[in-house]
Amino acid sequence: MSLNPTQMKNTRKELKENFELSGLTKEQVASDLNISLEKLDHLFTLTQQSLSDPWILRNYLNEKVEEQGKTPVSYTALLGDWHQYWFLDTRAIDAQQMTPGDN
Repeated sequence: MSLNPTQMKNTRKELKENFELSGLTKEQVASDLNISLEKLDHLFTLTQQSLSDPWILRNYLNEKVEEQGKTPVSYTALLGDWHQYWFLDTRAIDAQQMTPGDN
């Protein structure tokens, strides 16, 4: 599944807003997810090759925002139960296991 330009723009904005709500640094997020800062930047700009990795970031950010007693910004494209999307690696998403490498 690919996102159209409007969905891409909205999703980048929603990821950024939830990142800001989390109060975390990029270094903390990258460390927690065991990825490089370069890969994290690819995720925030949606230039990451894996379709599952942005869902992992989404779920991680939602969890961190909720831990602070805040409500995450809703997503317009990354929504619903990822287990229902045949093209996603649901096991990897559940385990927060990013794909290897920076792309």
